[in-house]
Amino acid sequence: MKVKVTDQCMGDRNCNKLCPEIFEYDEDTLFSTVKMDEIPDHLKDTVRRAALECGADAIEVEE
Repeated sequence: MKVKVTDQCMGDRNCNKLCPEIFEYDEDTLFSTVKMDEIPDHLKDTVRRAALECGADAIEVEE
């Protein structure tokens, strides 16, 4: 699985709170970013949840 945050990100940091192992907030751009290319198996469900809960629909998941 791969994940990316698009430029639709509103910077509300919900994904960062939900899954800090994968998402991190960039203070310079005011957007969340993804820390790694491949999502570990034990975090996949949490990343899917972050994508579903993203108010801006800014998280794209590629299975």
